[in-house]
Amino acid sequence: MWKNGTMASKIEDYALLSDLHTSALVGRDGSIDWLCFPRFDSEAIFTALLGTNDNGRWLLGPAHADAVVLQRSYRGRTFVLETLWETPEGTAKVTDFMPVGDRRASVVRRVDGLSGSIEFCQEITVRPGYGKILPWVRRVQEDDGTEAIVAVAGPDAVVLRGDHLPHAVDRQHSGVFTVQAGDRVEQELTWYPSHRPVPAAIDTEKSLEQTCKYWEDWAARFNKDGKYAKIVERSLLVLRALTHEDTGGIVAAPTTSLPEDFGGARNWDYRFCWLRDAALTLEAMLTHGYANEALEWRDWLLRAVAGDPEDMQIMYGLAGERNLVEREVDHLNGYEGALPVRIGNGAVGQYQGDVVGEVMVALEKLRLAGGHEDDFSWPLQLAMLRFIDNHLTDKDNGIWEMRGEPRYFTHSRVMMWAAFDCAVRAVRNHGLPGPVEHWESVCTQLKAEILEHGFNKELNTFTQTYGGTATDASLLVIPQVGFVPYSSPEMLGTVAALEHELVDGHGLILRYETAAGLDGLEPGEHPFLACSFWLVEQYAHTGRRTDAVALMDKLVGLANEVGLLSEEYDMDQKRMAGNFPQAFSHLALVRAADALHGTEHLSLSTEPIETDTTPIVVLQP
Repeated sequence: MWKNGTMASKIEDYALLSDLHTSALVGRDGSIDWLCFPRFDSEAIFTALLGTNDNGRWLLGPAHADAVVLQRSYRGRTFVLETLWETPEGTAKVTDFMPVGDRRASVVRRVDGLSGSIEFCQEITVRPGYGKILPWVRRVQEDDGTEAIVAVAGPDAVVLRGDHLPHAVDRQHSGVFTVQAGDRVEQELTWYPSHRPVPAAIDTEKSLEQTCKYWEDWAARFNKDGKYAKIVERSLLVLRALTHEDTGGIVAAPTTSLPEDFGGARNWDYRFCWLRDAALTLEAMLTHGYANEALEWRDWLLRAVAGDPEDMQIMYGLAGERNLVEREVDHLNGYEGALPVRIGNGAVGQYQGDVVGEVMVALEKLRLAGGHEDDFSWPLQLAMLRFIDNHLTDKDNGIWEMRGEPRYFTHSRVMMWAAFDCAVRAVRNHGLPGPVEHWESVCTQLKAEILEHGFNKELNTFTQTYGGTATDASLLVIPQVGFVPYSSPEMLGTVAALEHELVDGHGLILRYETAAGLDGLEPGEHPFLACSFWLVEQYAHTGRRTDAVALMDKLVGLANEVGLLSEEYDMDQKRMAGNFPQAFSHLALVRAADALHGTEHLSLSTEPIETDTTPIVVLQP
């Protein structure tokens, strides 16, 4: 199915490859349309996803117009993608993967002829700088007599090796080759710093075995149980795939500017690490047997926020970088014309009052699972508590990063309460030092304030903002942190209001009513999948199991054929929307499945948590 158009595939047609440092998106048509080397947040060398084929891609697929994909799946519990092609002349399998464990930034593509004879076409266009830079490309002779193609542009270089290398045609490389039953064709594209020698070739078979072993060994530790075990396992694998192996930072998604509203301006760069997402990932990993991974995420969190609490951000780079300035890329025409294409994220400078609450809730669960605080972790938590204490009366931008005027968002205020509530238990139940009487007083003050200003007694519902009447799907988090029970009159009234105001005709829930203009953008977006998973959890805890299972089945059914979810879903067009795959969606899926299975409050880890037992010395400000 030779693709020679200029538009990217539908979002749901992509599969993810990962080497725990960066990732690639492979379309169902065999085109790699997005690849950043060497990190998730590096400049892309294939950017056809957000532009045209001229902005860079690597297409490998049958030339026959009637070629069809019989099956596409990951090999077992890995991110080794296998695509089975059929044409009238035969069948072949394409295997795509990124080697794991050798610290090599590369993509390997293998074609195996299974029956008959198939002609394959390939086209590779390398364009560093998000599809803008035309590299210097040359064909070189290697020591063993084989040829390779090297492309260099500034600090970046890539080398393409393998069988049937393509030839230069109009500023790209293309070619055809034929595979018959029993034939194998292999190619590898490897990135390296241009000031260094071209890296040596690898043994692709050995690399494939090593990569499969890594993923299978990691997944084997998953505690499988319940109806949704398979999709939960894949979701946990996605979270691992979006995690940087060295730093422990997890990107919200490996993409930028995939639109929340097709053709609209809600296009954001998600290749950064949100404290909120990292904290929720810690919880998910802890619950499902990955205690030491949870500890790694805790350590990333603490390193990222280390310093003056007043400088704390809501998101950081993979290694804790703070400078994530947002800019627009004007040489790309956007996914299906959605502009602008953004690099960096301007929300980095926002104050979001809920973030410390999410972090404190996650770290409390780590303590309950046996993780000990050390002389780094607890003092930093004290510093974070002092930070929100100092900003207790400040308005914020909320969980949805509103770009309008700051307000008192009820969800944010509840999460501030949750932060101090966790701190109180850290002292009372774990013997950690801290001004517990003050924290208890703040908890009492916040609870009274929220019930007075964030709950509309006349409408019997919590509200999006203080004194308002509109609801917000983030209100579903209120019982998750114990502010009120799931079955309290206040929450049951809130759910009824949410169902009336935000649940659409397909049963999915919007984040909030965008027409209100609170976010400073033009109205219009699709249901945010994480919020619908929260609704599943709410139903599961209030005797509405039939509703919970029906909604869960519907949501799980929105995953693509390899088990990946985007940020949002357009039910009318039956299309994924927003950045992809989205960590938040997979996190919420795990939590919803746990609620249905009754395991959301359990730590199922059987491995010891290795923590520093150095006595804690708290330095007072």
